[in-house]
Parts: sequence; structure tokens; C-alpha cells
Amino acid sequence: MEENKEIKEELKTEVQPEAENNVKADLNGESIGDRVKALSPGATVAKRFFRSKLSMVGLVTIIVLFIFSFIGPLISPWGETTPDNSKSDPMISGTIFTYTIDDVEYEGYSITYDWNASLNKLDGISADHWMGTDNSGYDIMTRLMYGGRVSLTIGFVVIILETLIGIVMGGIAGYFGGWIDNLIMRIVDLLSCIPTIPLMLILGMALNSLGLESSIWKLYIIMAVLCLIGWVGIARLVRGQILSLREQEFMLAAKCSGLSTRSKIFKHLLPNVIPQLIVSMTLGLGNVILMEATLGFLNIGAPVETATWGNMINFASQMQYRQFYPNMWLGAGICITLAILAFNFVGDGLRDAFDPKMKR
Repeated sequence: MEENKEIKEELKTEVQPEAENNVKADLNGESIGDRVKALSPGATVAKRFFRSKLSMVGLVTIIVLFIFSFIGPLISPWGETTPDNSKSDPMISGTIFTYTIDDVEYEGYSITYDWNASLNKLDGISADHWMGTDNSGYDIMTRLMYGGRVSLTIGFVVIILETLIGIVMGGIAGYFGGWIDNLIMRIVDLLSCIPTIPLMLILGMALNSLGLESSIWKLYIIMAVLCLIGWVGIARLVRGQILSLREQEFMLAAKCSGLSTRSKIFKHLLPNVIPQLIVSMTLGLGNVILMEATLGFLNIGAPVETATWGNMINFASQMQYRQFYPNMWLGAGICITLAILAFNFVGDGLRDAFDPKMKR
């Protein structure tokens, strides 16, 4: 007992001066706020996001894919539609024929040049072609780079347009309510019942029958249809958030201050929905890229001459290429898988970072 008392007295003598010094420091004008650095909401979100290892893996993968797709073609010595014709000289063949002029018979010699014989087709991995060449003599790695440009661009353009349409429609439905809300939600229900893949099959065949099989307009039309049927999820998200936010105290204050409807929607309601929209857009990017790959695999997406990841994995549908030339389609499949996983990892990280209930 006596030893415990001695220990307590020693602790008191050690702790009391520190407490007195802290009190003196506070009295001298130094507060706890001067010692603790408060993080802004944006810094807090960034700190949570960069703390997630999967999010960082996804972010690095996306950066590498963008560098590979948009900077790689500038370094590659081959072009998107530049075949390698260094295999041999063109094959020359000739046939003898006869013709008659003024009852006089002559003999002629017809010479034919087969330029395709000089193409370095279906070549394996080499120093000049790191992933070989395809059945047209094109460098597969270069086509993979250009394919990444098209696939990633399609993903971003479609998801941005979907988001804009969804924000407008969902914002109008959630803010005004009533018959406007019912009308927009019935349109959303109608579009949600449309099966995407069968619709794309029918549309692709219809465009092919109209002579647009090799036209770039086929790709634009497919992108427009994807935007028109893909905004319903975002509209529902925005509508639900606005329905819950418009009854909050800050919206009542904005209403009492006499702000216009446009200011209340775009300055007070939508900024509070942006975190959920960012997460939805990031997760939706992977779905759009997967849809483009599916359409390309079914040969109803972009024109065959256009290099996309979907068109490249179409080679896997043919037995000879699937068994003996995996280099023609395996790279595109790996890029699609990495892109989808990366966007999902980043989307999950953003969702956790924006959630205030997550543990710090």
C-alpha cells in the first residue's frame, strides 16, 4: 500500500507541471486549434480514397491504360491501318491471250500483281512486332493502342451524356413533383423494360442492311441509343436525393430568401448530389466499355476496319484464331478486364471515401 501511494505521488509530481504548462500556454494565447490541423471535406475525402490500396491499384491501372492508348501510338512505328508488306516481293503471274484486229490475230500477255502476297500476315512475336500481326498484316499491339482510344472515348462520352440527361430529368422530377414527376418516372419505367442486348442486335442488323456496315456513323448511332436508354438509373438516383434534400432546413432558408428555382436546383441541390454522381459515373464506365466489347464480339458494334477492343476479341469467335493465334484476341481481353476492374476499384473507393459513416 505504501509503495502504491509513493507511485501515485510521483505521477502527480510529473503530470502536474505538464498540466500547468499547458494551461500557461493557453493563457498565453495558444489554443488547441493552433496545434490541431483541421482538414477540409475535400481533403478528408482524398485522404480516405488514397488510403485504400485497391483504389490506388485501380487509379494506377487507369493511368497506365490511358498512357498506353493515347501516347503509345505516337511512339509506335506502325499505323492503325498500315500493314507490314516486308515479307516478300509481290507475286507476279501472267496469262497468254489472243485477239484479232482487221482479221489479223495477235497474242498478248496479261500480267497480274498480287500485292497481298507481300503482307506479313499472322506473324508471331518478334522484335518488330511485339504481339505479332493479324490476318491483314497489321501490327496487333498498335491496333490494341488505337482500340483503347476508341473504347475509352466511347465509355467517357456515353457516361457523360447519360449523366447530363439523368441530372436534368431526375432534377426536374424530384424538385417539381406532381404530374411532372409521374410522367418522367413512367418514361423511366418504360425505358428500364427495354432489353439492351436484343435492341442492339436488331439495331446493328438494321444499320448493316442500310449500308452502314463500314461507316463511322454506325458507331455514332449506337452511342446515341446507349445514351437514350442508359440515363434512367442516374435519373432515379438524382430524383431520390433531391426528394430527401428539398425538405431540409437549408432549402427552406433558400426558399425564404427568394432565390430563383434555377439557383435552388443548381447551387443548393445538385452540389449535394455530386458525390453520388461521381461514384455512379465511375462504376458505369466499366459497364459501357463491357457493352462496347460485347457489341464488337457480336460484330454489330463499330465498323470492322475500326480498331476497338471489341472488334479485336471478335477473332476469338473463330476456331482457327482461338486455338492457334491467341495473340490476336488475348491482349484485347486482358485490357478490357483490367479497365473494368480498375474503374470498379476506383468507384468503390470513391463511394467509401464520400460516405461519412465509414471508419477513418
